[in-house]
Amino acid sequence: MSGSLYVVAGELSGDAHAAGLLEALRGMRPDLSIRGAGGPKMRAVAGEGVRDWVDQAAVMGVVEVLKHYSFFKRSFDEMLAEIREMRPDVLLLVDYPGFNFRFAAAVRRELPRTRIVQYVCPQVWAWKKGRIPKMVELFDEVLCLLPFEPEIFEGTALKANFVGHPLVDELESERVDVVRDPKRVALLPGSREPEVDKLFPLMLDTAERLTAADPELVFEVPAARPALREKMEAMVAKQRFAGQLEVSDGGAHGLMQRAACGVVASGTATVEAAYYGLPYCLVYKLAWPTYLIARMVVKIEHIGLINILAKDEIIEEFIQSEADPCQVSRALQRFLSSPDDVRELQKRLAETVALLGGTGAHQRAAGAVARWFEA
Repeated sequence: MSGSLYVVAGELSGDAHAAGLLEALRGMRPDLSIRGAGGPKMRAVAGEGVRDWVDQAAVMGVVEVLKHYSFFKRSFDEMLAEIREMRPDVLLLVDYPGFNFRFAAAVRRELPRTRIVQYVCPQVWAWKKGRIPKMVELFDEVLCLLPFEPEIFEGTALKANFVGHPLVDELESERVDVVRDPKRVALLPGSREPEVDKLFPLMLDTAERLTAADPELVFEVPAARPALREKMEAMVAKQRFAGQLEVSDGGAHGLMQRAACGVVASGTATVEAAYYGLPYCLVYKLAWPTYLIARMVVKIEHIGLINILAKDEIIEEFIQSEADPCQVSRALQRFLSSPDDVRELQKRLAETVALLGGTGAHQRAAGAVARWFEA
């Protein structure tokens, strides 16, 4: 029952998804040898064979990636050398398509017998549909988190399975019995430094507008890492309402269940907030060159996954120049003053989240990976 697996994840969300899968896979194949690159959660499950690189790897956008080119080139070469030495039975790539597609191509050339599984289908339904033939060439299987994704690959040689969204398992384990604080507003600017740089000032300006209307409001922002906490605390210290804003070490999921409403950076946190029924609006800003490139290729109406699943804008989206404190504060004020609007939104959020599948995604995904060791 032995075997070898190399796994790559480049973001905090991918680290969490991979860790859950690896823990389930360990139960199925206790003697499995695991190496790769990811984050602290993967390392806690798989051991020292997994390098923790997510703090540096989690950058977003063309401009930001180019700034870190030397880091990615060095990491790519080191990881390829490791996989040449290990010659694993299976290469598991978790989300992170910009890096992982290139890595898969290199492994396919050098180790054609290694099976390659992509966990989290790239959003080819939104943009870069030209990647589908490349995926068919590179991967043996893609494990899909969204129910409509497998049909994209019908008629191709690529095996595609809907395993459900692992967030359901991860979030359900952190559900708490708590009453929402009607005066607490969650500010969730993301886990990447570029996101915080672009979005947290907007959120602070929004908070200033809201406190002018209601001085009893309090604000809380969870910092994904100590370095981000220091950065945000320095920004908060310059605000007149600094005493009403708390920067905490993590705890985003608890905050999503305690707060009356919130403003959330586009990304995984929008799904997490929806799962916990937090009334929120979505904000999104990129470097303008990156955004203009994206506008040329993105073929969907909404960017928030909840809206994509619902096929409707149930969550307000404020993008680029529309992400301004006037509009965002207006959206939050509606949640703070209209219980009927909140109840209707929470009902629609629950209906939409149900489409992600029930618990057990980690087990289903691990089972799919395990079958490749027997192929």
